[in-house]
Amino acid sequence: MSALICGSIAYDNIMVFQGRFKEHILPDQIHILNVAFLVPELRREFGGCAGNIAYNLKLLGDEPLIMATVGGDFGSYRAWLERHGIDQRHIRELPDTLCAQAYITTDLDDNQITAFHPGAMNHAHLNQVPAAAGLKLGMISPDGRDGMLEHAEQFHAAGVPFIFDPGQGLPMFGGEELRRFIELASWVAVNDYESRLLSERTGWNEAELARHVDAFIVTRGAQGSTIWANGECITIPAVKPAAVLDPTGCGDAYRAGLLFGLSRGLGWEETGRIAALLGAIKIAHRGTQNHQFSPVSLAQEFRAAFGHAPGF
Repeated sequence: MSALICGSIAYDNIMVFQGRFKEHILPDQIHILNVAFLVPELRREFGGCAGNIAYNLKLLGDEPLIMATVGGDFGSYRAWLERHGIDQRHIRELPDTLCAQAYITTDLDDNQITAFHPGAMNHAHLNQVPAAAGLKLGMISPDGRDGMLEHAEQFHAAGVPFIFDPGQGLPMFGGEELRRFIELASWVAVNDYESRLLSERTGWNEAELARHVDAFIVTRGAQGSTIWANGECITIPAVKPAAVLDPTGCGDAYRAGLLFGLSRGLGWEETGRIAALLGAIKIAHRGTQNHQFSPVSLAQEFRAAFGHAPGF
């Protein structure tokens, strides 16, 4: 059993506007904004941080557990998870609600306007981290506010080390709450923007944040990532992808790599490179769960990218 991943299960409704937002949004009229974008291309994808992370871990050969709340429209997502053999025992269905839904419109400059309906995710606190399930690792990814707070306390009480991955949920919390998350967590993973916001709200810079956890991981897109651990800052290079088609879900793929490395006791140099490679594989595919790889093919790509065989 690799990890219990607390977070969202969501449908991503992705639309492409064949123009540029800047040509239709007038800065001096922003106070009376009223625009509509024709989006001839629409696709519905399976998403949500917990679903995305679990999908990648399953491809790696692990047996991830998702803990999430979903709505009465979960049926097609349930079938998708079943098809991929992903355990659903900790997914709670609330038939009178909808699953979380993201509506993402992208223009030709890759700018995005997103509307997000949390739906059943708001009831994440109804789930509890099972204290006697033999868990080795946990993850707190974006979820309902109360659920994130309570699940962090529950992981800590159960003695389960976990990654705190606040993601787009970070603005929901004040400095005191964020400092408590960090106190409870073993590891923290954020992107560069979230790192700045986390520093602003906690009053701790990256080096100070790192002193409160076993590792503080910051992803920086095409600039790679940095991992503060054991008193040093490790630079992880980005992997050149086969194509750059869709960045959505790259962070989740990276975090699956972190969980994979941690579950196998790998060092941070190798764990970070596995995570970076997963992000590069994902960005070359549209949607968050449409890419494919196996442990064997991943090892081959790892050797091609870094010049040596991985330790898994």
